[in-house]
Amino acid sequence: MSNNTAIEKDPRESHDKPPFQEPKQAPPGLETEMRTKPDHGEESYRGLDRLRGKAALITGGDSGIGRAVAIAYAREGADVAISFLPEEEEDARETGRWVKDAGRRYIELPGDIREERVCRDLVDRTVQELGHLEILVNNAAFQMTHQKLDEFSSEEWDRTFRTNIYAMFYLCKAAAPHMKSGSCIVNTTSVQAYQPKGMLLAYATTKGAIVTYTKALSQLLIEQGVRVNAVAPGPVWTPLISSTMPDKKVEKFGQGDLMGRPAQPAELAPAYVFLASAESNYVTGSVIDLTGGKMLP
Repeated sequence: MSNNTAIEKDPRESHDKPPFQEPKQAPPGLETEMRTKPDHGEESYRGLDRLRGKAALITGGDSGIGRAVAIAYAREGADVAISFLPEEEEDARETGRWVKDAGRRYIELPGDIREERVCRDLVDRTVQELGHLEILVNNAAFQMTHQKLDEFSSEEWDRTFRTNIYAMFYLCKAAAPHMKSGSCIVNTTSVQAYQPKGMLLAYATTKGAIVTYTKALSQLLIEQGVRVNAVAPGPVWTPLISSTMPDKKVEKFGQGDLMGRPAQPAELAPAYVFLASAESNYVTGSVIDLTGGKMLP
């Protein structure tokens, strides 16, 4: 799924391992404020024109998985539009720098995707400015952690669902009429959909919904030749971790997994490239497991 020229060595030792001494941030967190910087493939990803001539809209493209996917897509030949919250603009500019360095067109689309109007506008502006839309990556997500049920407020529950699942529905509904045969949608779910933790009750529930949504939507959109798939990451080192998890969890993040470390965004991006490329032409309604060894049902 990747043509990256990675150094061949023990995968457990190929990236940063805990303990992490990461300063606490307020949600949603910024990559620019992180002490241990994630690897988005800036120096490693090499493209082969798999997505030449295509246009992609990526939510949460300012940092983390979204930035890694934007860089990979650009180096595979795609023009890229990313959405992000206004307070994430500094990170979004860094994503844009890498997309432009790859010689591709780039659009920044700030806004809160909890609102259907914003989601429609994201799609409309992408089509207007890039001329077409073949790839939609629903990647943006919100999470908070709590130890007791009564600590999950109704307002937070609503925000989590509106960001993680409502927005996905709004965006797909707006994008589908613009997508020709051969286009695709890639959704980001999580290992939490299959092995949920109580401390992530709201987030895990939305990620389970995304799995079902992906499989159901794939049946509807294949009628117009559009494929719908999802990627299920395990622990990934992004600003969301340091801004939403307790300090002790951040310090040991990924330590208990088989790899003994979290994934880096760059290690996930090739799966998103595969699902958007012609090599996955027969793949729809599927979920790719990128959990570093955690077995999913």
